Amino acid sequence: MADPKGFLNHGREVAESRPAEERKRDWNEVYVPGSLLPIISKQAGRCMDCGIPFCHNGCPLGNLIPEWNDYAYRGDWAAASERLHATNNFPEFTGRLCPAPCESACVLGINQPPVTIKNVEVSIIDKAWESGDVAPRIPERLSGKTVAVIGSGPAGLAAAQQLTRAGHTVAVYERADRVGGLLRYGIPEFKMEKRHINRRIEQMRAEGTRFRTGVEIGRDLKATDLRKRYDAVVIAAGSTTARDLPVPGRELKGVHQAMEYLPLANKVQEGDYVVAPISAEGKHVVVIGGGDTGADCVGTAHRQGAASVTQLEIMARPNDERHPVDQPWPTFPILYKVTSAHEEGGERIYSASTTHFEGDEDGNVQWLHLAEVEFVDGRPAPKPGSERRIPAQLVTLAMGFTGTDRENGLVDQFGLELDERGNIARDPDFQTNVPGVFVAGDAGRGQSLIVWAIAEGRSAARGVDRHLMGAGDLPAPIRPTDRSLTV
Repeated sequence: MADPKGFLNHGREVAESRPAEERKRDWNEVYVPGSLLPIISKQAGRCMDCGIPFCHNGCPLGNLIPEWNDYAYRGDWAAASERLHATNNFPEFTGRLCPAPCESACVLGINQPPVTIKNVEVSIIDKAWESGDVAPRIPERLSGKTVAVIGSGPAGLAAAQQLTRAGHTVAVYERADRVGGLLRYGIPEFKMEKRHINRRIEQMRAEGTRFRTGVEIGRDLKATDLRKRYDAVVIAAGSTTARDLPVPGRELKGVHQAMEYLPLANKVQEGDYVVAPISAEGKHVVVIGGGDTGADCVGTAHRQGAASVTQLEIMARPNDERHPVDQPWPTFPILYKVTSAHEEGGERIYSASTTHFEGDEDGNVQWLHLAEVEFVDGRPAPKPGSERRIPAQLVTLAMGFTGTDRENGLVDQFGLELDERGNIARDPDFQTNVPGVFVAGDAGRGQSLIVWAIAEGRSAARGVDRHLMGAGDLPAPIRPTDRSLTV
């Protein structure tokens, strides 16, 4: 145990954010650079090194949290990095983007604010990069087997890195022009600067992983032809079919899916555009959807100079604190969350449903009509007399995703079976009904968290390795049927 009295002597401190008005003027990460290291030793020392560390259960990767907390407390950054990488290929991604279900399961969280596990994690990996402790792990020998990975999001990258390190020759196919999937084009720069992706890709290239960008399997290259070229295939194409909003006026100009809007803002940061083709500048913006993607749209609109930003959520406002009966420890609670984007301004409206959009004579959206909702038999229903309209010259739909892409032909060309949710079905080894074809991440699980995507990629890699070699010792932190611990 790092500090036996750490949780008694020190309260919870988190990363310091830059002032909202300052950070809205740029696209850099919102936190004050270097603000964590002066406090992180004491924060890591709050870890109680529990006899049964429930944080392991909260994290699907099975991160060895008490171990690297102890090393961080003692300032042994190299050992902390080794323990961190033992279970997580990309802690700089999870340390910035994961909502930290490990903290919800922290035993200290029963009656105190939990350990700042996420902040300790990102401190360790940032220090490791700074100190040169992150180096390519080149396999000692090659197996002679080849694997294609479709998709370069966190699941695809994790599977590719694991399989490359096992000695297989791996090629990653990405339909976008750059590697990273939604990490690259769905996550705004202010949440994670893309230099973190770039240096991981360079590490993977040095290890032997090959990348093919601008190639969409199903359209540019038939799935059947890809299967003939490789000994195994991992589908990590994500859950990219966005949920739509079929109300009158949906066809008006200015109403876009979030994943039409966010990638263009990121492409500006990559230097592809001077100004995003879809911009919030000077417009009244409405974001439909109260989740993380909606918050990303809010923060992006602020930085583009929106006249106003309003976020709508059909559900009621969540509680500020965990309810001891409805959402008991160590489950992952649904709480009222104020992200960095919400700190920067805008209005949030709960229990609201969009009834229709209203446009001008040129077909541009101008107003959004909404009504308060009440739930009848578990279904939302508009409350009579509560209808009103708000200005809306740009609307983004951030209501989640319903399954993997069916339009590009990948599913049908492979002949894949789907489960009842529309995801690609798989067996306990993550293999589909087609021998040698595996699936990892949101394409098989459905829309989920980055930490689950990495766990899926690692687990699917073990299935591929065993399929190719007859045996293997790659780790598999989860099963395809595992789910988050919720009520």
